[in-house]
Amino acid sequence: MSNSSPKVGFVSLGCPKALVDSERILTQLRVEGYEVVPSYDAADVVVVNTCGFIDAAVAESLDAIGEAMAENGKVVVTGCLGARAEVIREKFPDVLSISGPQDYASVMNAVHAQVPPKHDPFVDLVPPQGIKLTPRHYAYLKVSEGCNHRCTFCIIPSLRGDLVSRPVEDVLVEAEKLVKGGVKELLVVSQDTSAYGVDRRYAPGTWRGREYRARMADLCAGLAELGAWVRLHYVYPYPSVDEVMPLMAAGKVLPYLDIPFQHASPRILKLMKRPAHAEKTLERIRGWRSVVPGLTIRSTFIAGFPGETEAEFRELLDFLGEAQLDRVGCFAYSPVNGAAANGLPGALPESVREERQAEFMKVQAKISRQRLKRKVGTTQRVLIDEVGPTVAVGRSSADAPEIDGKVYVASSRKLKPGEFVDVRIGKSDAHDLHGTAD
Repeated sequence: MSNSSPKVGFVSLGCPKALVDSERILTQLRVEGYEVVPSYDAADVVVVNTCGFIDAAVAESLDAIGEAMAENGKVVVTGCLGARAEVIREKFPDVLSISGPQDYASVMNAVHAQVPPKHDPFVDLVPPQGIKLTPRHYAYLKVSEGCNHRCTFCIIPSLRGDLVSRPVEDVLVEAEKLVKGGVKELLVVSQDTSAYGVDRRYAPGTWRGREYRARMADLCAGLAELGAWVRLHYVYPYPSVDEVMPLMAAGKVLPYLDIPFQHASPRILKLMKRPAHAEKTLERIRGWRSVVPGLTIRSTFIAGFPGETEAEFRELLDFLGEAQLDRVGCFAYSPVNGAAANGLPGALPESVREERQAEFMKVQAKISRQRLKRKVGTTQRVLIDEVGPTVAVGRSSADAPEIDGKVYVASSRKLKPGEFVDVRIGKSDAHDLHGTAD
């Protein structure tokens, strides 16, 4: 890269879906000959990809914009908070451009206006799989944008729009490029992975000479042909999930589901505008585990939703005992600017919301610890993420990066990041496993 190449600073905030947006923008920047630099001082312009889901994320995004403005002064803003441009303009009227999520053209146009590209096709080489912000051996694979649900606590549809699924052949081609580039684990993400293809009426596409429909089961069957780990995130507990169980039972897709249940009380779920009937959810979980006994389920919940009674909170705790979920996160309800739930009656004091969250996590911690303990004495396939001076750190099929636990591996040989290894588990603690590999 020559010294005359235009230079861009980049700040990426938010969820895995936003991370994929950042990767696509960075790939296009590199294709056009821009150099991505790690400091404000060296940058001709700074791009900030924001998050705007909850108030804390809005505050973090505004802080990041403010820092970029103070340190550089030439700032392009994009991402979820960009969909609320007035919030940004009110505080930072001099930003160069504001655009919403997935609006890659607006970002590139704003960068071009500030500093035109100087593309050199002989020097500016980009790998076929594009620029990634994750380690080389795993990648997020976004299959759709937006969401058709109107959950009362969420503003994602107003930020990212309704569901727009990618053509199945495009997803499979991207996944194939990633695997050829060294990716060993594909983390499938969207706002609602179960609904993939609904908007396209499950339109078929051709990949490797075979027809696949734009639906979750067909997509998973195609991804399974690549020989990488396939991990499903943000799945709703619909019958379409049942169709993936045989692939998990056959070892073609990881026996792992990330399902945001949010609550167990039918009345609260109705207020949330989520699928209700917790008893049907329990039946479905039992059905899945009858086909895939080693299935790992992680989830998120909200404690202290407006109007939640003590009895309904106890119902939620009872659900935890019945469901025996492996990994769980819980948020004390917090109003989100623009969310319909803000207008619901029965708002609970912050102290009550936080007390319920703490009690919830105490109950779940015991369940998670017991489920981890069952793995002591077993052999687990582990993907190595990091290698330290005495132990390596990796993840089993039950562990998604950054949100779940880890497996600490002692070995007589030097392990490498991205390597699969069989680990004999000797100990467990509250969150992690410890074992040895030959």
